[in-house]
Amino acid sequence: MDIQEFIENFAAQFDDTDEALFTAETKFKELDEWSSLTALSIIAMVDDEYDVIIKGNDITNSDTIQELFNIVVKKHK
Repeated sequence: MDIQEFIENFAAQFDDTDEALFTAETKFKELDEWSSLTALSIIAMVDDEYDVIIKGNDITNSDTIQELFNIVVKKHK
């Protein structure tokens, strides 16, 4: 599992946010486009791409894309 690929997949869930704004340290909940619907899209993307089930609490407990990625990696085992 690669962080750069995860960032690209994460960024693909946003329609109007410049992809250049997405890095491992991006505080995704501070993005203008962030919403509960985006959170659901992220949950679905993680399930589809990585075969990992994350929950709303996993997103709530993450501030950055890196932190969410670390949760996905941990659950992937």
